[in-house]
Amino acid sequence: MNRSVTRYLLLAPALVGSLSLLALRSETIVAADPDNAGLKLPAGFGALKVAETGGRARHLTVTPQGNIYVKLNRPNADGKGILMLRPSSGGKAEVAGSLGNYGGTGIYSTKDYLYASSDEAVFRYKLNAQGEVESPAQPEKIVTGLINRKQHESKSITLDREGNLYVNIGAYSNTCQEQDRQKGSKGKPHCPILDSAGGIWQFRTDKLNQSYGQGVRYATGLRNVVGLDWNTQANQLFVMQHGRDQLYDNFPALYNSKQSAELPAECLYALKKGDNAGWPYLYYDPQQKKKMLNPEYGGDGKKEATGNYIDPAAAYPAHTAPNALLFYTGTMFPEKYRNGAFIAFHGSWNRAPEPQKGYYVVFQPFKNGKPSGPWEVFADNFAGSAAAAAAGRPEHKPCGLAQGPDGSLYVSDDRKGTIYRIVYNKK
Repeated sequence: MNRSVTRYLLLAPALVGSLSLLALRSETIVAADPDNAGLKLPAGFGALKVAETGGRARHLTVTPQGNIYVKLNRPNADGKGILMLRPSSGGKAEVAGSLGNYGGTGIYSTKDYLYASSDEAVFRYKLNAQGEVESPAQPEKIVTGLINRKQHESKSITLDREGNLYVNIGAYSNTCQEQDRQKGSKGKPHCPILDSAGGIWQFRTDKLNQSYGQGVRYATGLRNVVGLDWNTQANQLFVMQHGRDQLYDNFPALYNSKQSAELPAECLYALKKGDNAGWPYLYYDPQQKKKMLNPEYGGDGKKEATGNYIDPAAAYPAHTAPNALLFYTGTMFPEKYRNGAFIAFHGSWNRAPEPQKGYYVVFQPFKNGKPSGPWEVFADNFAGSAAAAAAGRPEHKPCGLAQGPDGSLYVSDDRKGTIYRIVYNKK
């Protein structure tokens, strides 16, 4: 059964001296799966499973023609790391091709180009008028030689309207300790990692074969950013940082296991060129609403951090792993969602003995380019059940977000490769 419904609407004729022809237009409404693809959503919303890719689907992007490009964490059996899905009946899609002989996370499209990242480079592919890659075997190299130290190595990307490319260079460390993730190890003074990682680098999209050194360190003091997006209303870059781990494991005299599960917050930052968010010297405590000095640098859970470090724009539960950020600019969803942010939380692994958390997509309201009001869970139950989420054994893990040309919200799954589509059926 075709699950899309087509309505044919007659437009009123204009009568000027004689009767004109009736105009005909069609409008397609995508019907949700009967069980909303297993998701829990606000009233009026529905979801369907668009495709099952079978790979660890990281970020994704949708062209104006409705083609979906999905970045795989590792190349598939054919050695390709990007899947191209073409729309089919009922709002679904089917794999129509693959390209790119590298895995990774980042992918982004404009009407003219598809941009994609490996863990060491950023490429671009020319798109034709149908939103298809013209020369899949011959990408242009935008940036090469990015650091990959096998920890926080994924390179998330986004663009602004001025032709600038923003790339996350994650810190290859938890807190820049002398011995990484070791009990009681002190932090390195003037953390040397920050010279080449732990921040956002800016490059040009109109210049090929840029080296790492030709980039601009746009912002620093960010442990690892997987979700980022350019807010066109504020004309500003926003990023989601993955907070530090193992406060109790490494400093049991200062933190108990419950504190370690609830600290630090996962933070949303609004960035301007030259900003410093403070990693590895501080973390943000959501209970005290303060920037606290990390124990590796003399903190004890009570000492506030000092220095010229920016405050987060918003804070979220610890260790929930925000992997995608998307500002919604469509018109399908109700007005309250316009220009607000959706955030995909991949889910925790290190909150034990407390229950694990995450595995959901949340909505953060914005007003005039700034967070406004409390966030709310928007799409839940990717894990399959509350018990599976608490145990850290989810069926699916939301990872990437993309907006379709009709205003649908697409979500990728980093566990089984399911692609979801969330729609709003206006009454």
